[in-house]
Order: sequence, then structure tokens, then C-alpha cells
Amino acid sequence: MSDLPLHSTPDRTSVELFAGGGGLAMAVHNAGFRPLLLNELAVRACQTLEVNGAKRFDGLGWVPAPGEPWPLFAGDVRHLDMRYLEGRVDVLAGGPPCQPFSLGGVAKGDEDGRDMFPEMFRAVREIRPKAVICENVRGLLRPSFKPYFDYILRELEFPFEKRGDRTWREHDAALRRRAADGAVDPSERYEVIMTRVNAADYGVPQIRNRVIIVAFRSDLGVDVDAFKAAVEPEYSEAALVRSMLEGGYWERHREVPSYVRRDVMDRLPSALPLEDDRRPWRTLRDALAGIGEEDPLPPVSWDRLDRQDNGRGQFTHHIGWPNARIYPGHTPNELDRPAKTVKAGVHGVAGGELVMLTDDLTPDTSDPSGCSYRHRYMTVRETARVMTFPDSWKLEGPRTEQMRQLGNAVPVLLGEAFARAVAQALDQVERQ
Repeated sequence: MSDLPLHSTPDRTSVELFAGGGGLAMAVHNAGFRPLLLNELAVRACQTLEVNGAKRFDGLGWVPAPGEPWPLFAGDVRHLDMRYLEGRVDVLAGGPPCQPFSLGGVAKGDEDGRDMFPEMFRAVREIRPKAVICENVRGLLRPSFKPYFDYILRELEFPFEKRGDRTWREHDAALRRRAADGAVDPSERYEVIMTRVNAADYGVPQIRNRVIIVAFRSDLGVDVDAFKAAVEPEYSEAALVRSMLEGGYWERHREVPSYVRRDVMDRLPSALPLEDDRRPWRTLRDALAGIGEEDPLPPVSWDRLDRQDNGRGQFTHHIGWPNARIYPGHTPNELDRPAKTVKAGVHGVAGGELVMLTDDLTPDTSDPSGCSYRHRYMTVRETARVMTFPDSWKLEGPRTEQMRQLGNAVPVLLGEAFARAVAQALDQVERQ
């Protein structure tokens, strides 16, 4: 996929708010939805969407025909009137800015001006989509935010009960009364499903704990239990351990030095874990070697870390970066585990999740063995693979901005798993 496709299927349509660098938008498209609108505020992220094929417009009602570029409204969602799309949209998707609830942020929650959940609910009222997909951080489940998160779920269930000038607690009380009396038009009520996920359980080579909220308009009669079954995880850590102990993992990676394999195996339990009928977690080494039809990434030379290209003309953003450090609280990724959570960082440069241990050894008198593994920063392209973006996906801006876009994104394979399950649920309804 070299750019945003110009020939999406016309069967289903979508709108993506807070699109960022395009992870969830790409996932929803891959599941068969044709985008009618993308919205993003950040300048560099908008440039990324444009360079991959989106086309800016002024928000005055352009509805693209099949085969036309994806329309991009580059601006504040609060200035976007979406009523022209009413009745045209199957899925409204988006990840409202997570900083108000993130463990890495100030975490002011509903008091933070960046809380964009109210704009998601306004979009639901204006568009009346058949389904909603919303991704956010696990911080929403922290005890201090739990009452507000429960309110968010109730507001998505009854989005046409406007808040107005009421406090969120007053509004929540009104929503509870709505739920109790049951006298709500099914076309203005949504069935809400909240799922805690680890992206590694969905084939993403990264430990990334998130919350995904999916809602279906009640008048459609979607089989919620069937949807929940469709988003059950397909990958597991236990299956990875079994693959290593039984040798299948090492068959895929025959180039791994014997001392690396020994060190990895020494840390594993001696007994095989119980079988769980799932596939092995994918590791950072899997990502660099290529998942699916991807080619292996070229190695990064130690003499080319000073902002030099290692892509050999085939891969973009595969550029070495100097001065990677390891220290307490800044521990690196290991090749034979899923990567740590990719974060945007306060200034686009996060901590140890962007540093990786390699297979190469270096003398180290502080280590009992006399040597230790060399480490370096991951390249942008390596990080993009950890987020399951295709190699053809271009990222705009300097390295810090590219990393920020990746850290804020939804891993494509994670989003795709839920978007495909939504498409399947809608297909089932229409076949009845």
C-alpha cells in the first residue's frame, strides 16, 4: 500500500476524527470501509496524510465518490459541521487525545481542555453512524477516572441527551434516568461494548495496553455476543514460549547467534505452558525480519548512526541516530520479545522503548561475563513496523515529529481486528 488508496470499496463508508498519522484510518479502510472524511489538527500529521494521498478541503460538504481521494479537514474538529454526512456513514472512528487520561501526562481528565470525547458525541448526533469505534489509553480505568469513564460510556449509549450547561455529574444523573425509564428511540440509542486489549494479543509486535470502545445503533439489532466472540485475541505469550521451547521460533530466525539463543532460552520456564490454541506473540525480531510479505529490514551499521540512511534505497526513514543510553527507568527493548509500548513522549522522544539491544557484543568489565549486548536507538522505520504500518507509508516532519505520530497512533493490525469485526456484524444484520 503505497498511499491512501484511491479505489476503496464503495460498500461501506467511514469517518475518522483525530486521525493523527493514519493508523486507525488505514485499519478501517483495510476492513472494507471507504473514508468520506478525515479530520486532524496537528500540522505534521496532516502533511503525512496528504503525502499518502489524502486531499485537503474546507469542510463545506464534499462527499467523495468511489475512487476519489480521502477528504481531509485539517483543523479544529470544533469548527467542523458534519451534518452533511447524516445517514451516509457506517462507522465513525477516532481516538480522542489521550493526554488528559494518560499515565505519562498531567492527567487532568475531564478538567483538561484537550478532552475531545464531547466532540465524538457531537459527531454521533450529527452523523448518526451505524457503529462507532473509539480507542484510548488504559488510564481511563484508573480509580480516579472511573466515574468519568462510566459517564463516557453512558453518554455514548444516549448521545442525543445533550449535556448543555450541566456539569458532567448532573448530566450523568440524567443519563441514568434515561437508562432506567427505557423510553428511548432505538435509532438514538447505542449498544456499547468496552474491551481491554493488549495489542500483542492481536498480532502486533508490541506490548500496548489500551481500551477500545465499540457501539452499535440499537435499531440495527446487532448480535453483540457474536461481536465479542469475533474480537477474542488470537495470539498469546504462552504460545510464543512454546514456540521457542519446541524450536519453531528459532527455525524462523536461523541467523540468531547461538549465545543469543542460549541467553533467551535460559530465561524461559523449563516446562511447556499449557496449549491455548492461539498463535505466538510476534516479537521485535519478527517485525524487523518482516511480517507477512515484508522484506527484512537492512541492518543498521554502527558506523552509520550519525543520522545516516540505512535503507539502501528500498526503505524510507531507516536512519541511524546516535547517543542511545541505558539507565534505570530507561531500559531497552529485547529482540525476542514484543517491543515495549511506543510512546509519543513530551517532546516526541520517549524513553527506553525507543532503544534496542542488538545481537552484537561489546567488552564490559561491569558484567560478570566480561561483555554485554550493544544497543542503539530504533529507526523510525523499525518503530513503524512495531506499529504495523506498511513500509510504503511515508511520515512527514523531523524525526521527533515522526516518532510522535507513531506513538499517538493506533497499531494498524489492532484497529483492523476490531474494524473487521464491526463489518462482519453489520453484514450479518443486513443478511437477516
